[in-house]
Amino acid sequence: MDKVTGCLDSGTPVDTIFLDFAKAFDKVLHRRLAIKLENHGIAGKLLQWIVAWLSDRKQRVCINGTKSSWRSVLSGVPQGSVLGPLLFLVFINDLDDGIVSWILKFADDTKMFGEVSNVVQHCQLQKDLNTLSQWSKDWQMLFHVDTCKVMHRIKQLEDGL
Repeated sequence: MDKVTGCLDSGTPVDTIFLDFAKAFDKVLHRRLAIKLENHGIAGKLLQWIVAWLSDRKQRVCINGTKSSWRSVLSGVPQGSVLGPLLFLVFINDLDDGIVSWILKFADDTKMFGEVSNVVQHCQLQKDLNTLSQWSKDWQMLFHVDTCKVMHRIKQLEDGL
């Protein structure tokens, strides 16, 4: 049994924080992604190919038959591609650096949870949340606050009530 399951099965109070990036796939800045790819050992022709694949993209909007002018796309990973989600995962891979609480990442959804039986544990979870918030500001990948939620699981009473 892993530590997470053991904690939940024991009835220990746990807070789970559900975090959602705002327009996640659209916010990945290409220059910053290239830096992270290099930090993962991707360099040379492969890095050049990925940067070229992301570069010189244009888009426009069409509303009721009226089209805007074409604009350069400076951020985002193409959705619907095989490489786009992988590049996004590389971009957020270091999100949990320095985090003590448990964290789960899946696409643009992140869950962080930890025991909250005492003040020290509450403070640690808050410190980790502050660390995530700072990461999101540093990398310009803000969370969509309105869709972020907290779930508190309290210890079950011994008599089953």
